[in-house]
Amino acid sequence: MRKLLITGGAGKLARQIINKNRGQYKIYAPNRDYMDLTCADSVRDYISKINPDIVLHAGAYTRPMNKHQENADISIKTNIIGTCNVVLACIERSCKLVYISTDYVYPGTDGDYDENSPLSPYTGNNDGLTKYGWSKLGGECAVKMYDNSLILRACICDKPFPHKKAATDVKKSLLFNDEAAEIILKLLNEKGIINVGGEARTVYDFAHEHDSTTQKLSKEDIDDVNIAPDTTMNITKMRSLIKK
Repeated sequence: MRKLLITGGAGKLARQIINKNRGQYKIYAPNRDYMDLTCADSVRDYISKINPDIVLHAGAYTRPMNKHQENADISIKTNIIGTCNVVLACIERSCKLVYISTDYVYPGTDGDYDENSPLSPYTGNNDGLTKYGWSKLGGECAVKMYDNSLILRACICDKPFPHKKAATDVKKSLLFNDEAAEIILKLLNEKGIINVGGEARTVYDFAHEHDSTTQKLSKEDIDDVNIAPDTTMNITKMRSLIKK
């Protein structure tokens, strides 16, 4: 049985992937105590010990987005340098690397971005959300240097939807983490870049479909970050691959 190592093993996406595995892989999902992304020796030692066939790099410094404004140093150390540490360890062991990136690497103004669209995190305001996008794009730069790799630009949401209100003027390609886990497992053997998401629609429409009590708000009502109005992704490539 092939070995799959998931970084960020304590995270919700990692747990969903473990739940959806169904015996396909022997999974290792270390938390930070066993594999500290910010420490090159820790990453190298753990990957060398496990010798996985695939490393799914899902570990990251993420929400709330405003913390990337307040703690840019942690964002750099974890999302950029940490990813570099993982890439270097994978090169050393010749194992496949799959990197969970984000739709926030796209400009977020026009939507329907495909895998070849120009990249530049939303410039409407250089706040925490935009800096998160830059940190994940920084990680992508390292991953692209390694040929045996796959970048998944994902738009994933916790299930159930974690907020009581949702924006009517922000469009995304949201997908719940349990659905994303199933798709990710089907894509692990691919290479290159693949957008991973759901139907393009407003965040309110997505949330309201699953919870009719969800209330409306505007992006202007959100105080801590200036959300890009349209990061919707073209998911044609993803759909064609998961049908194979």
